[in-house]
Amino acid sequence: MKLPDKFEEKMQALLGDEFPEYLSCYDEPRYYGLRVNTNKISVEDFKKICPFEITPIPWIENGFYYDGDKVTPSRHPYYFAGLYYLQEPSAMTPANRLPVEPGDKVLDVCAAPGGKATELGAKLKGEGVLIANDISNSRAKGLLKNIEVFGIGNVLVLSEEPGKLEDYFAEYFDKILIDAPCSGEGMFRKDKKMVKAWEEHGPEFFANIQKSIITQAARMLKPGGMLLYSTCTFDGRENEGTIEYLLKKYPEFEILDIKGYEGFEKGMPELTASKSEEFAKTVRIFPHKMKGEGHYLALLRKGKPLPATDKKLLPGKKSKKKLPEDLEVFLEDTTWELDAARLDVHGERVYYMPEDLPDVCGIRFLRTGLLLGELKKKRFEPSQALAMCLKKDEYKKVLDFPVSDERVKRYLKGETLDVEDMTGSKEKGWYLVCVDGYPLGFGKLSGQTLKNKYLPGWRLC
Repeated sequence: MKLPDKFEEKMQALLGDEFPEYLSCYDEPRYYGLRVNTNKISVEDFKKICPFEITPIPWIENGFYYDGDKVTPSRHPYYFAGLYYLQEPSAMTPANRLPVEPGDKVLDVCAAPGGKATELGAKLKGEGVLIANDISNSRAKGLLKNIEVFGIGNVLVLSEEPGKLEDYFAEYFDKILIDAPCSGEGMFRKDKKMVKAWEEHGPEFFANIQKSIITQAARMLKPGGMLLYSTCTFDGRENEGTIEYLLKKYPEFEILDIKGYEGFEKGMPELTASKSEEFAKTVRIFPHKMKGEGHYLALLRKGKPLPATDKKLLPGKKSKKKLPEDLEVFLEDTTWELDAARLDVHGERVYYMPEDLPDVCGIRFLRTGLLLGELKKKRFEPSQALAMCLKKDEYKKVLDFPVSDERVKRYLKGETLDVEDMTGSKEKGWYLVCVDGYPLGFGKLSGQTLKNKYLPGWRLC
């Protein structure tokens, strides 16, 4: 492929003798990757049921390569069950290297389409809160879908300028991930359209945006909290230069070591004004050094760690709020015990909110908490998001199909199913439809016929 002369000259200066090797990688095919959702299935169990050939990505514990020219994992029922996410291998690194723990308050600043946010949410294991934000409302819709498919309920999905979030979340977060908008130099092989975009808006344009985002995020991080900054570009202004800008403005931040891998290259202090060797702790990923596209990562901590505290909230006063009666009736078929104080009812819709949130009135959001469902006249209708959050053993009424059953794909296409072989003539109500034990959605049973309630916008075409 033809690369811009200006870009080639810059990379020649950056890589020196390695430049011909870097250039030759453009003649090689791109790499395809999938990342296992460890909140739904263990890596070992996934390997046992995976229907296509995979090989481990050596620096990502739950990541695998697959041959994207031979198989289409996005059409398999396990994809619809949220068992994995399709993601370029190098792009898995930022969320992997940010040490998120259950109970953390986590912000993904530029979260669409959800590759990083879904991994951060899986690491939380249902505890704490994930706030996934993207300034683009249309991109945030895709982000919401991916988060819901993954079964992440302790979430707020927002569409705001990062600067506006400061007013609500000052020093609120334990962990922040910024996968910053960038000139995309590391993605030229994967997406040739990025070359034209680079010629229109280059590194200087994006470096100013990145400086604004990282300083806004810095003010939302707790003392002792960690921030991981990443780009998919090679330019020093967007990488080490942005980190140097942050350190000058907020000297309480320090660069931390990142868990290494033999293909990782050290950051380049020589591209900074200070030439400090601290920048060598950051990581560069080059496509001629490992099986992935180009990336940059820097892990930072804000001041010294605070003394360890139990992240669980202290018991407060018992809420006098009661669950809506129709919701209570539905919950009799689940093992869940909901705290009525965390319910938020908007019209017919019922949401279950994460704990310990500030007042978010005034923020543009696509979702606050887990949408449980809708209160209709004398009945409760559960949501698709609730189905994806449930485990098979948490719900009494289950129709579990083997993946080989043709009714699985018919269900995903929105068709009504005959289930005489699985139900009695008098059974009725809301059933959780599963494939090999993993939920896909709900259906309503009557007379051994299952009326399809799979979300229309998610259906298999």
